[in-house]
Amino acid sequence: MKPFDLQVNGYAGTDFCSSSLNAEQLHHACRTLADDGVDAILATLITDDLTSLLDKISNLVRLREEDELARKVIAGFHVEGPFLNLAPGYVGAHEPEHVRPACLEDAQAILDAGEGLVKLITLAPEQDSGAVVTKFLVEQAVVVSAGHCDPSLDQVKAAIDGGLSMVTHFGNGCPVELSRHDNVLQRFLSLREHLWFCFIPDGVHVDFFALKNYLDLVGVDRSIMTTDAISAATLGSGMHEISGISVKVDEDGVARRPGSPNLAGSTVTMPRILHNLSQEIGLSEEEIIALVDRNPRCALGL
Repeated sequence: MKPFDLQVNGYAGTDFCSSSLNAEQLHHACRTLADDGVDAILATLITDDLTSLLDKISNLVRLREEDELARKVIAGFHVEGPFLNLAPGYVGAHEPEHVRPACLEDAQAILDAGEGLVKLITLAPEQDSGAVVTKFLVEQAVVVSAGHCDPSLDQVKAAIDGGLSMVTHFGNGCPVELSRHDNVLQRFLSLREHLWFCFIPDGVHVDFFALKNYLDLVGVDRSIMTTDAISAATLGSGMHEISGISVKVDEDGVARRPGSPNLAGSTVTMPRILHNLSQEIGLSEEEIIALVDRNPRCALGL
């Protein structure tokens, strides 16, 4: 088994979203990930002022190129935002003032900064009028995933027609309370045969009983498990940061922005995910391999 994690914001004290990320920090994170049995990841950067985001991506490109271990562990980048829904609840821990509608110029700038390493972009379909940016990104061999969003059913269908193929951290990036039936989760589930569904199996982002229901409905063959880990992963409770945003991790390892009910990434590790899938969900080794190894690679075309 060679776990591939397509959403890692940071690890073991290193924040991939930090504007001051340095070589030593990057190497430490990659070394710890490898020691924890992770074969490869997509280093994830979240919403920021566009100029700052581009600088962070360029810095990560440079640092990765200079480190043999980082080149092995970091297969590419996942850019989550800034084309998200800025409504409370949907925007999650992302800074609303930096959220913006999708446009081709900004998308091209992100790809240029990544120098071919941007493999996945999470956006809100309702922020991409006519799915223009989705179509462009897919033409550039970038996988487009829906997240932090509240598209109508027609907008989801149009995005899928444009090449949308994934849902980021399903069950999250939305308000804690939703309409019983007409909500973003039900809309995506109604089109599940067209999409990969990513889950954070920590028992917090999705209760284990609910995750089992989703797996029964979506199928193991269309599901992907990810940590969505932040720099606090492996460190325990306390105050931490993601992209300059303060995050409080409680004694149970749950990360939130102080005073907010919404989660701010995760502190779960891949070894813990493997344990949870086996012991809490009761999956077989072959099913677990599909969820953490085969499916994410397949979804990314790797």
